[in-house]
Amino acid sequence: MLTVTEAQERVSHLVESAKKAGADTSDALYSGGVSTEVQIRLGELEDVERSEGEEIGLRFFIGKRSASVSSSDLSDDALAVLVERAAAMAREAPEDQYAGLAPQEMLFRGELPQLDIDDGGEGDPQALRDRALAAEDAARAVKGVTNSEGGGASASRSIMALATSHGFCSGYQATSYGCSASVIAGEGSGMQRDYAYRTARHLADLDSPESIGTRAGERTVGRLNPAKLPSGTIPVVFDPRVSGGLLGHLVGAITGSSITRGTSFLRDSLEEQIFASGITILDDPLRTRGLRSRPFDGEGLRVSDRKIIDDGMLTGWLLDSASARQLGLQPTGNAKRGIGGPPGAGTTNLHLEAGSLSRDELIADITRGVLVTELIGQGVNPVTGDYSRGASGFLIENGAIGAPVAEITIAGNLKDMFRELVPANDLEFIHGINAPTVRIEGLTVAGA
Repeated sequence: MLTVTEAQERVSHLVESAKKAGADTSDALYSGGVSTEVQIRLGELEDVERSEGEEIGLRFFIGKRSASVSSSDLSDDALAVLVERAAAMAREAPEDQYAGLAPQEMLFRGELPQLDIDDGGEGDPQALRDRALAAEDAARAVKGVTNSEGGGASASRSIMALATSHGFCSGYQATSYGCSASVIAGEGSGMQRDYAYRTARHLADLDSPESIGTRAGERTVGRLNPAKLPSGTIPVVFDPRVSGGLLGHLVGAITGSSITRGTSFLRDSLEEQIFASGITILDDPLRTRGLRSRPFDGEGLRVSDRKIIDDGMLTGWLLDSASARQLGLQPTGNAKRGIGGPPGAGTTNLHLEAGSLSRDELIADITRGVLVTELIGQGVNPVTGDYSRGASGFLIENGAIGAPVAEITIAGNLKDMFRELVPANDLEFIHGINAPTVRIEGLTVAGA
């Protein structure tokens, strides 16, 4: 795998080669990574995987015609062929009036921000084995756990570099560590399964494997002997394990591609109140040690924190350059891309800001409701906002969390759900998308 400096040199050279081959403009993206993962089951080593790969991609523009090509062979001969193929494809491609690089005047300039997303560590297989074993042992030690799906630990390093023909060239690297455990409790038809995991940029920030394993075991045992839940319209409380998914549906509805195609249930909601007053949802690509932090976006534009929802109001769309041109707007620094095609748009470290109530206070007046800890299926219509998901969790009765429930369905419409959403004060920054416990009134719950 190349170093960051070598990767920058390679993409810069590829852009220069494209220019010599007749490109009016072009950009090149390098992505490389190495990872090691260890899996343990029932105290025995089950699998050790190490992967290392790198790929480079080129977008080649001739006027409004373009082609995207990629290669995992980074030799000079292979890249020369790649440029020739891109040029031939671009000449035959249909015109796209919105295609092109990001505006030159908006490109990131200067020294990269210090995000501290690389701790310099490597994935030692023995250390990973010990971590995975400790997580599984802790999970299996919880009374009531009867079997195990395993414990896992991983470590990885990734490198990304981007160059454009109109003056941008930079790159960065990051590390990532993970640990997980998944176990089973009960016997026969009464068996239940649950899990716990954590990821972090720095190994020092990763929860101990013992705490991860214990959490997995306790969650699993807590699901035994689920009660029946009558169908009805009741308050639903989303645990932080699943509440971030509601933000994911918001993101999908406000990306440029959804708006330009007219396939979003929020397409007519720009600068309108879609959440209650006081609700703030913020995207922060520059968070120190953030799981999705980055110094520039997928087109080389400057990034900054942004309130997507401010006091309940939708402030704007998430736009790459192509969708911005189509809408007559400016790109927002939210471009995301892979090697093999044009950029799209998305978020980085996204979170719903905490409310003022504790979790206990949030549920104190609920006579009968449900706390959802797991969601199943993908029953969301992005055009209408209709929402229907399988779920499991716990009864809420007279302001207290009670017996587990399983095989239920919750349904509503995301527009209504967003307006009714009330956050608790238990926000933690442990995932790429984070939200505290949230309460939503008036959802339809169908029991088993």
